[in-house]
Formats: sequence, structure tokens, C-alpha cells
Amino acid sequence: MQNHMQDKSIGLFGKACGEGYIPLIVAELSGNHAGELENALRMIDAAADAGADAIKIQTYRPDTITLDHDSPEFLIDSGLWQGRTLYDLYQEAHTPWEWHEALFKRAHERGVPLFSSPFDSTAVDLLESLGCPAYKIASFELTDIDLIRRVSATGKPVIISTGMATLEEIDEAVETIRQFPNTPYVILHCTSAYPTPVAEANLNTVPMLMERYDAPIGLSDHTTGIVAPVAAVALGACFIEKHLTLDRSDGAVDAAFSLEPGEFKDMADACRLAWASLGHARTGPTAAEMAGRAHRRSLYVTQDLKKDDFFSSDNVRSIRPANGLHPRELPNVLGRRARQDIKRGTPVCWDMIK
Repeated sequence: MQNHMQDKSIGLFGKACGEGYIPLIVAELSGNHAGELENALRMIDAAADAGADAIKIQTYRPDTITLDHDSPEFLIDSGLWQGRTLYDLYQEAHTPWEWHEALFKRAHERGVPLFSSPFDSTAVDLLESLGCPAYKIASFELTDIDLIRRVSATGKPVIISTGMATLEEIDEAVETIRQFPNTPYVILHCTSAYPTPVAEANLNTVPMLMERYDAPIGLSDHTTGIVAPVAAVALGACFIEKHLTLDRSDGAVDAAFSLEPGEFKDMADACRLAWASLGHARTGPTAAEMAGRAHRRSLYVTQDLKKDDFFSSDNVRSIRPANGLHPRELPNVLGRRARQDIKRGTPVCWDMIK
């Protein structure tokens, strides 16, 4: 696929998102509200308190995403939700549409943008009526080209998640967005396993996607813990999405691979520190290192010398600090005579050498 040259950063949630900018940290609420609006509102508060730059929900109804059917193809046969039907899972996990206005209002009150993953055009219509600032295309919807076209037509930022996708499928999704030249986008590396084994996180995909698409690249993470997001930032990820739960022991649908509020704050802080530590490629000392240069090694007299004494390895050494001749000059000093009496602890200079 030919690189489509574009500015590598975009405006997202009132901030710059892209290479060279501090990563955006997004809290995914998913179905961890356990069917209680009050839990969802508390999660928004927790995300804001934990330092999230934005909060994401999911907008669908069970009937808009699957059928209420119990034939084998509608059953989940492995993983965290093994044995459940798709409809049953989505019935438990969905965020009721009648909650959306209250959720957007609470997020606005807390000063944290809220956006969503819509799963069909009716969901986009609802979100547009509420002023949703961006749209996420979930990994399972990456091949729903009509949906990608619908959200791209809004002109708002589109975030696409790439779990399970081939490069050809990602190419098609990106080219669909590019049919709307004023629509910015972010691509998220993702492994759609719940939870994702760390060994399958494959974070080296992040720089590969950066090179292939010349676009902001991030991570939608389903591993447990915070290591993968921090490592992804070190590899260039500018957008980190991670599931949040109020209490992992409460058995909510995605709680097993979600972070509790304190853990989420630790992740957000660690990602930002990791980004700050990257700095830029450089040679030469930093400002913080300049004082230390005075404590490098140099040549010093280590025994009292009389005029005409020979300099030898017994009375001249390379030691700290750096007030004498450079250590490389030691062979040029040894075997020569002192021009004057010299006290132990005196830095060696050419003026004292015959």
C-alpha cells in the first residue's frame, strides 16, 4: 500500500495526537457498569480522577449487533465467555441508549470528553444528536465498510482498532476513511483476546504501522497489568486505550482484564513518564550532566615530588576530578622530570613538566 502523506498529528479531544506529542490515555468503560447507571456514572468520575484524557463507551443494542439465537454459530466456544450466546453476552454488556445523555452530561461536568464505538447507523444517529466528538471502530467491525463510511462522513476523528485484521483489511478500512479527506484518523494496534497473553501483544507492530500508514498509531490493550501500554509508548504509541472497572472482583463482564482506578492512574502516570523519558536523539551532555563533567578523571600527582624527580606510575595516576591533563596524556607524562616541587593532590599540567 502506498503511503498517503499527511500530517502525522491530529487534533483529538482538544489536544494534539501523534508522533512527538504526549500520549492520550483513554478509559474504556465497556460493560463494566454491570447494568447499573449509577455504576457507569461512578466510572466516569473514577476515570476523570485517574487522569484519563477521554472516556469511551459502546453504543449498540443486542438486536443491532446479533440475533437472539442458540444455534452453534451463535455460541461462544472458548475464552472468558465460553458457553454463552452472543445475544446473552451483549444483553448484559450493552450500555442502554437511555443512559447516554446522562453519561455525556457527567463527562462534560468532569471536563473529560466522552466518545463511543457505534455498531450501526442508528447508533451513529444517536451519538450525533449528543455531540459525540469522535468515533471508534471496534476490531470486530473493521470489515463493516458501510459503518466506517458512515462515521467518516461526519468529519469527526475516527479511531480504528485492528484486532484479528490482515494488512489488506486494514488497508481497506484506511482507504475508506481517506475517501473523506477532511476526516482525521488514528489506527490502534490490538490483539482481540480477552485477556490477551502478554506474549501475544506483539507490540513491535506499533512502529510497523507507523511506517506503513504515516498516521498516528496507538494501542487498544487487553492484557492484564500496565506493562504493555508503557512499552507501547516507548515504541511510539500516541494513544492508549485500556478498560476500567470499579472493582475487578465484582464479576462485571470485562472486569478480568480491566484496571481498577488506582491501577489506571498508575498506568497513565507511567505512560506519560515513559514518553517524557524518550526525549530526542542527541550527543553531548545534557544540562543536568554538565556539573558532573567536573568529576571525570584526569591526571593528578599522588606523591610529593621534588624538582627534577621523574614522573612515574607511582606518583601520577588518572583519578577524579577533572582538573588535570586528560588521561590520554599519561604516556606523554611518564618518564619526564618535574620542573618544580609538586605537592600530592596537585592536578598535572604541562607547565610543571620539563
